[in-house]
Amino acid sequence: MAKRDYYEVLGVDKNASKDDIKKAYRKMAMKYHPDRNPGDNEAEEKFKEAAEAYEVLHDDDKRAKYDRFGHDGLRGAAGGGFEGFHDVNDIFSHFSDIFGSAFGAGGGGGGSSIFDDFFGGGSSQRTSRRARGTAGSDLKVTIKLTLNEIAAGTSKKIKLKRYQKCSVCGGTGAKTSNAFKTCSVCGGSGEVRQVSRSVFGQFVNIAPCSNCSGTGRVISDPCNACNGEGRTFGESTIKVNIPAGVHDNSYMTLRGEGNAGKNGGPSGDLIVVFKELPHEFFVRDGDNIIYDLYVSFPEAALGAEVEVPTLTGRAKLKIEAGIEAGKFLKMREKGIQHLNRHGAGDQLVKVHIHVPKRVSSKEKELLKELQAQPNIRVPNGK
Repeated sequence: MAKRDYYEVLGVDKNASKDDIKKAYRKMAMKYHPDRNPGDNEAEEKFKEAAEAYEVLHDDDKRAKYDRFGHDGLRGAAGGGFEGFHDVNDIFSHFSDIFGSAFGAGGGGGGSSIFDDFFGGGSSQRTSRRARGTAGSDLKVTIKLTLNEIAAGTSKKIKLKRYQKCSVCGGTGAKTSNAFKTCSVCGGSGEVRQVSRSVFGQFVNIAPCSNCSGTGRVISDPCNACNGEGRTFGESTIKVNIPAGVHDNSYMTLRGEGNAGKNGGPSGDLIVVFKELPHEFFVRDGDNIIYDLYVSFPEAALGAEVEVPTLTGRAKLKIEAGIEAGKFLKMREKGIQHLNRHGAGDQLVKVHIHVPKRVSSKEKELLKELQAQPNIRVPNGK
């Protein structure tokens, strides 16, 4: 079964901070903890899934690989792989700092509930939330690549039609810096909070104010160029640097290259999907490439030196005498560069014996004469 997107698993967006990711994980962990869901296999799987997502997203290096190449980026790279957890005990030993505070014994003292910390957030987070408008949406494009471009890496310029930050108001949506007033719904805090209680403690749910999009203020005099949105729709050209070794239907994420957000909100991401075009000579097998070479019977019997195409030009290849059809000859590191690591795949040359469909009368006589020779006849033939 294909793995779900790690951000989707934790319920956070791609711009989430480390604190946001940690809090989202702790929330999921408490919800699906085996002690609270005894005998529930589905809850245990979700518990492990959340732990796997956190293990990748809280690590800067793994997160960067995942953001660019998805789950493929975590396979095979030195020091960057992640194969998930096998059982809940593995998770507990790996994240004892998180589970120790969340599920440890005791819990007395009468202080604020751990749930206040998970859902309430700190003052710095609230300040950050007030400073943002509505986030922009992601965009998705497909880039077609030849095998030669994939083998060595390339760069492409692409045109995008997208929302961009308004150049007149700088993305604020207001005509001037003074054209704002305090939001009457949230009183300028930028957030609306709801408090509820349960057997587990006090829950404090804080959400951005829908009236002001979490900014704490509303526009009294909107910008004429963007009508108060802080963004305009247009076309732009960007350069995409594509590393060597990408695969068909794999993707990379360009942060902040999607649609601009409203009222200064963060821009969405651009998801670039790669489509591999068929090659004239080669078939790809992982990072190896396969080439079908046809040789004549005399070349196969006597040996020869032939020229074959490669991804970087033509190269000479030695055919040993007596070679059989179907044998593979290896041309080392003539294949595709490995993604995110050194080295390259090989070019595998499959040998075929060319059998002519038409022969002249003279050729037929020579073939009959040759067929009669003892070393030419098939050993088990009569």
